[in-house]
Amino acid sequence: MSKLCFFVQYLPIEGLAAFNKATAELLFGADNPVIKQGRVATLQSLSGTGSLRLAAAFIQRYFPEAKVLISSPTWGNHKNIFNDARVPWSEYRYYDPKTVGLDFEGMIADIQAAPDGSFVLLHGCAHNPTGIDPTPEQWEKIADVIQEKKHMPFFDVAYQGFASGSLDEDASSVRLFVERGLEVFVAQSYSKNLGLYAERIGAINVVCSAPEVANRVKSQLKRLARPMYSNPPIHGARIVANVVGDPVMFGEWKQEMEEMAGRIKNVRQKLYDSLSAKDKSGKDWSFILRQIGMFSYTGLNKTQSDNMTDKWHIYMTKDGRISLAGLSLAKCEYLADAIIDSFHNIS
Repeated sequence: MSKLCFFVQYLPIEGLAAFNKATAELLFGADNPVIKQGRVATLQSLSGTGSLRLAAAFIQRYFPEAKVLISSPTWGNHKNIFNDARVPWSEYRYYDPKTVGLDFEGMIADIQAAPDGSFVLLHGCAHNPTGIDPTPEQWEKIADVIQEKKHMPFFDVAYQGFASGSLDEDASSVRLFVERGLEVFVAQSYSKNLGLYAERIGAINVVCSAPEVANRVKSQLKRLARPMYSNPPIHGARIVANVVGDPVMFGEWKQEMEEMAGRIKNVRQKLYDSLSAKDKSGKDWSFILRQIGMFSYTGLNKTQSDNMTDKWHIYMTKDGRISLAGLSLAKCEYLADAIIDSFHNIS
C-alpha cells in the first residue's frame, strides 16, 4: 500500500492533462483552430527556464544545422540555455541607446540576413530587460520577414497578463504568427503572473502543421524530458488548472493582474511627470511611457548607474535597468532627482 501511494503521486512525463489544456487555451485562445484541430503539442515543464531548455534540446537534436537568433540585449539566461544545449546562436539588434527605444530597422535587417530556417527568439510581451515591445504594425512586419525567410518563431512568454493586465492582449503577438499559419515554439512561465516561482510551473508549446505532426513532436519532447527531469511537479500545475477552470477564481486572478499592471502604469506616469517637471533641459522622457512591464531601461550608462547607487542609494543593474515593480508613487520624485543628476552631471 505504501508503494502504491508513493507512485501515484508522479505525473506522466507530459505533465498534468488539465494544466496542459488550460495553458494552451490561455495562450492561443480556447476557440483557436489550432486547439480544436489538435495541432498543438504541449508539455508541462520546469517553468520558463525548463521549457526553453527542453526546446533547445529539441532544436539541437532535430535541427542540427539551425542557429538561434537572440535579441541584444535579452534575459541573461537565454544564452546560457542555448550554450548548454550546444545550439549556436547570434544576436539581432533590438535596443537603440540613442532613442532608448527599439532599433526596428536593425532588427529587421539582422533577421533578414540570417540563414534561412533559423530560429528567432522573441519576447511575447514586456521585453526583458528593456521593457520595449514592437507595435502591432511592427509585429506584422517581423512576421512578414520571418515567413519570407522560412524562419521558426520561438516565443518566450513570461509575463502573460502581467504586462498590459490583459491575457489576450499580451498573447496577441503569438496569436498573430499562429494566424499566419506558421509553425511556432512558445515557452510559458507562471512564475510572475501567478506567483508560482518556487513551484517551477511552465510549458513548452509547439504549433504544428497537422495533428499527426503534433503527436510526433510531443512524443520526441517526452523522450527528451525523460532523462532530463523525468516528470514535472504537480502542485503548481493543479493550482493553474483550478484557477483557470473555476470562473470565480479566474475572474479574481484577471482582476488582480489588471490591478498590478495598472499600478505599474501609474508609477510610470508619475515618474514621467516628475522627470518632465524637474528637468529643464527639454529632454524627452516619453520612452518611459512607451515601455511596458516590470522593467525600464533609463538610458543611463554604467558610470551614471554607479552614481545612482553611490550618491543616491538607488540600486540598479549597470546597464541602466530599473524594476518599476519595486517603486512606489511616493518615491518617484526622489528617483527623478537621482536620474536627472546622474544623466546631466555624470558622463
